[in-house]
Amino acid sequence: MAKKGRAGGTPATVALTAAGIAFTTHEYEHDPRAASFGLEAAEALGLEPACVFKTLMANVDGKLVVGIVPVDRQLDLKALARALGGSKAAMADVSAAERATGYVAGGISPVGQKRPHPTVVDATALEHPTVYVSGGRRGLDLGLSPADLVAATSAVVAPIGR
Repeated sequence: MAKKGRAGGTPATVALTAAGIAFTTHEYEHDPRAASFGLEAAEALGLEPACVFKTLMANVDGKLVVGIVPVDRQLDLKALARALGGSKAAMADVSAAERATGYVAGGISPVGQKRPHPTVVDATALEHPTVYVSGGRRGLDLGLSPADLVAATSAVVAPIGR
């Protein structure tokens, strides 16, 4: 199931390979009826939900940003805004998030987006040797070190999950 990362996949795998960042790929059969894509991934891959992270797009003071939190937690919008020096945050419109990232909702990867967005990774990511994020399509997660996730996304680390 786990494979060494290589070029030729999604924009996320291509970007990580180009950056020289080690990652593993983890594919699973996606059920379109799943209530939570993130919890579905954790269960299908046999992983603790605390180390599987979802990528959420939000607007902070009118600017699209990325919040990365464990799949069993919610994004604290006020904490996200604070972490980026903003004052007001709201979840982004799904179609705007898809256009801005080049990915489909439920498969938005924090890596390899069409253009970079300010990104915050929840501080709990640092508690795990490996974290798992969407690989750029539903049914594909990537495993990498939290430090590499932060580096690949130029992220700020802050407590943004609740």
